[in-house]
Amino acid sequence: MEKVTTKRLALYSGRTHPQLATEVAGHLNLDLGNPNLVEFANGEVRPRFGESVRGSDVFVIQSHYGIDGRSVNDSIMEQLVMCDAAYRASAKRITAVCPFYGYARQDRKAEGREPITARLVADMFKVAGAKRMISIDLHSGQIQGFFDGPVDHLTATPVLEKYIRERAPHEPVIVSPDAGRIKVAQRMAQHLGDCDASLAFVYKRRPKGMTNTAEAMEVIGDVAGRLCILTDDMIDTGGTIISAAEILLERGASEVWAMATHGVLSGPAIDRLKNAPIARVVLTNTLPLPPEKQLPNIEVLSVAEIIAEALSAVFDDTSVSEIFDGENLA
Repeated sequence: MEKVTTKRLALYSGRTHPQLATEVAGHLNLDLGNPNLVEFANGEVRPRFGESVRGSDVFVIQSHYGIDGRSVNDSIMEQLVMCDAAYRASAKRITAVCPFYGYARQDRKAEGREPITARLVADMFKVAGAKRMISIDLHSGQIQGFFDGPVDHLTATPVLEKYIRERAPHEPVIVSPDAGRIKVAQRMAQHLGDCDASLAFVYKRRPKGMTNTAEAMEVIGDVAGRLCILTDDMIDTGGTIISAAEILLERGASEVWAMATHGVLSGPAIDRLKNAPIARVVLTNTLPLPPEKQLPNIEVLSVAEIIAEALSAVFDDTSVSEIFDGENLA
């Protein structure tokens, strides 16, 4: 007797950002699975999948973010228990899809007696049964090595570059807000060579022992009379990006835009952006943008198609890096 086995892709979403998961499912021509998440009175959460996942390729998508009274820790735990449920339901392979990876900035010991929490989060997903991880624009590339298994590192750069080509005037300046993002900004400027884009970066100083505080000191590059586009992986409290925008305008920039993959926008970020000299703030939908954080100058681009292409490649056992011509690995 011959038996032909069939592969099945199952996609489940936590409660942090179901809109993104629904959009990804639409690109894959799939229906989102029902995780039947129940939250008990004491805050504990329990999933019970509404259909069999035995032998399935299960993808559990969740951005690590606090919303609707739940914290970033709640969103991580929710995704972990969903992975554990799929593992115990005999899924063939479980992939944790983390468009925004929590604790990514705790990727090393900056001072004594500090944790490396980005590694701890990766270890927890491995214990929960995840065999693979997918994320977008990690804060630092070394996090890929924290997970004991394949990590597909996607990038939202193609989406942001398309926006610049369609909306920006000729000869923009791509600006890195600090030295750590120079390579990313340089690659973007090269890709936008048809727009005659050039490169600059802001030298900043972060006072020792202080978090969410940065001071822009000087601009390296010619920005006078030009549109300057600041590019970063995330905007959290907004201090870095606003400080950089102010010094760019002091050095003669005609206008400043800010672009980032992840719009964390925590604490004073919205109040700061309301009063900031930034004409446009362009984010992607890796994180939800609640109504109270929606400003007239904030635009949100979708990365759902990029995620869907990556999930399809993983499911079909084809190359993910070819989607980005290998530049997602750099």
